[in-house]
Amino acid sequence: MFEPIRDFITGQEIDNVGSEVSRQIFEKFLVESRGFKKEEIKVATPLVVQFKGEDYVSAIDLIVWCKDTPFMAVTCVAGSIGSYEREILSGARLVYEFQIPFAVSTDARNAVVMDTISGKTIGQGLDAVPSRQAAEKLLTTIEKTIYAPEKRELEMIIYRSFNMEKINR
Repeated sequence: MFEPIRDFITGQEIDNVGSEVSRQIFEKFLVESRGFKKEEIKVATPLVVQFKGEDYVSAIDLIVWCKDTPFMAVTCVAGSIGSYEREILSGARLVYEFQIPFAVSTDARNAVVMDTISGKTIGQGLDAVPSRQAAEKLLTTIEKTIYAPEKRELEMIIYRSFNMEKINR
């Protein structure tokens, strides 16, 4: 049995399993070092993808909002952050009608920040994670972009393939 901990953002008691320690540290980092408000960080946002006619339910660890706009999708991991880059990129493209502009893979000690539209890495390390102030400026230059409908099915397969351990959790 795992010792439960209290989630920094929601205040709910949760099991301390897997990447939970990384997520708690990164939640505090977003608030205390990057200036986001707790209310701007959504925890475990559901994402349903279809594969062979079946729904697979998962969740994006964190979605950081700024000015009522989803800004950053984050996956918090206990292992190699590089192994999860493609998963969070797919999640940022699929979770809402419009793509979330940035996708982040982190173990709370390091991070990879990607531009969701291009799929390119735009920064590495915790210093590359945009602050709330930077988010406000960036959002004035970013257009809301729908992921191409003809690519959604393949993107769902990619997300499901990289996300198998989180499915139906």
